[in-house]
Amino acid sequence: MLLTLDLQDRRPLHEQVAGAIRRAIAEGAYAAGDRLPPARDIAAVLGINPNTVLRALRDLRDEGLLEFRRGRGVTVLGGQSARATLTERARDLLNEALRLGYSREDLLVIIRDLP
Repeated sequence: MLLTLDLQDRRPLHEQVAGAIRRAIAEGAYAAGDRLPPARDIAAVLGINPNTVLRALRDLRDEGLLEFRRGRGVTVLGGQSARATLTERARDLLNEALRLGYSREDLLVIIRDLP
């Protein structure tokens, strides 16, 4: 798993880690049933505290994306559906923008300007 953190990002590190793992799952790097590397390994690669990674993993477990199994590590529950859900929401947002008189380019500017 290739995860990176943006040190200029104002979001807490655990949120960045959770987002990177969500994206890896959505893009198919991990499928349902796959095991993630141990939190210590992820933390070592990223140069952060293992507790930060564990917090991100717990958040993803609470969202229903991961399952913790004693003696078996952390397993992915969801797969491609996360990307499909995001695509559907983006399509709905675009349709709403068009309905309100905004173009696709206007919507992209609005998204780029988000904090």
